[in-house]
Amino acid sequence: MVEKANSLLVEFADAIGEEYVLSKDEDKAPYLTDWGKRFKGNALAILRPKNTSEVAALVKVCKRHRVPIVPQGGNTGLCGGATPDASGHAVVICLRRLNQIKPPDLENATITVGAGAVLKHVQEAAFLKNRLFPLSLAAEGSCTIGGNLATNAGGVQVLRYGNMRDLTLGLEVVTANGDIWNGLRGLRKDNTGYSLKDLFIGSEGTLGIITAATLKIFPLPKTKITALVKVNDAASSIALLQQVQKVCSADLTAFELISSRAIELVADRFMLAQQLLQDQADWIVLIELSSMDSEEKIRLDIQNLLMDAMDSKLVLDGIVADSIQQSKTMWGIRETIPEAQLQLGNVIKHDISLPISELSKFIQTTNAKLKKTWPDIDIIVFGHVGDGNLHYNIVGMNLEISALLENRRGEINQLVHDQVYLHNGSFSAEHGIGQAKVTELTERKSSVEMTLMRAIKKSLDPLTVMNPDKIFLRDPD
Repeated sequence: MVEKANSLLVEFADAIGEEYVLSKDEDKAPYLTDWGKRFKGNALAILRPKNTSEVAALVKVCKRHRVPIVPQGGNTGLCGGATPDASGHAVVICLRRLNQIKPPDLENATITVGAGAVLKHVQEAAFLKNRLFPLSLAAEGSCTIGGNLATNAGGVQVLRYGNMRDLTLGLEVVTANGDIWNGLRGLRKDNTGYSLKDLFIGSEGTLGIITAATLKIFPLPKTKITALVKVNDAASSIALLQQVQKVCSADLTAFELISSRAIELVADRFMLAQQLLQDQADWIVLIELSSMDSEEKIRLDIQNLLMDAMDSKLVLDGIVADSIQQSKTMWGIRETIPEAQLQLGNVIKHDISLPISELSKFIQTTNAKLKKTWPDIDIIVFGHVGDGNLHYNIVGMNLEISALLENRRGEINQLVHDQVYLHNGSFSAEHGIGQAKVTELTERKSSVEMTLMRAIKKSLDPLTVMNPDKIFLRDPD
């Protein structure tokens, strides 16, 4: 066994260079635990190729020896999709060195980047040419485009620009056979058979390894306005969303709903949040408008809208940012919540999607059911209410209770997700399935859907070397 492992390491080193084959425990460690610290595995080696040809060479070695492959980008996932199992038989192919960013094609409004390019760096490359790449996530300083594509990431601006599937025109992929599919076409219309790119986006590395992408970019808005307002309940936020959409139309970029419990997590770091919470509002809404119109016009539009909403008691209070720094502070409140939750100990996270018309009813009924069964828990709710995506998270009222939550995970998930489906939703919106939701996917999806997905997997990866046991478990031999 040791001799075979050493032989494999030699083949990997021949393909990409010995210094990029990490096999010592201390070198492998940073790649073997997911961001949330829930999943930890082992690997024969961490492989760090520099280009697509090297990725293809590694895949061919793995196919020949039936070595499982776990593709990994920034390792910021929350479902264990980029974490190997504990056997130590798999290799992790880390794509961070594939970080090239080509100059934007301004006439075609596209930018082509490597899978290892950090999201923030892609945003900056577009910005330098007075363009916008709109995907925006709390982890944008470390997550990579490959990971964003693998999970079909959404973020705060889906309401206007869509998720990664909407933002992508073409892909380059290394297949499970080690072949290279060059689909980097910057075409908005290409009706030549099956849409292969849409198959690989959201597949979490189970069908092939995305190595590059051609992405849409947009004109940089002349004006951005941010407002933070207090509302009585989630139902009021939905009514407010309708008013903002009616008045501001396509200028509405983001509409985020945040519970007061979520705000409390970061109130010690942001005085603005403390001031807003003085009246003990249960819910906060963060609104962003971006427009080609003048700042004066957009500011007047949102101020008049909020005044009308306050007169009708739909909004209790609100602040429109009067500077870039104040806008950053408002967004900092929202973006810091995921990390701030870690201070509460174990968190049971739910990344759910619901029809907007069902959001308020879901929150009200599910909160009541959870608190009736487990009165010693807190419920933290925040998310992209403009597109129906909530992060609905459960913590203990103190660290001791949070430490015991793992024993309740199955029951809590069952209750929450039963409620999600009762309200015609989905238990996974933008984080993916990974290994965290494998069992549930099989339970929630119809047999027809599962049969179709397994057929696709078997066709494209017959040896099951590509990220096995993610999305669904391997068929028994």
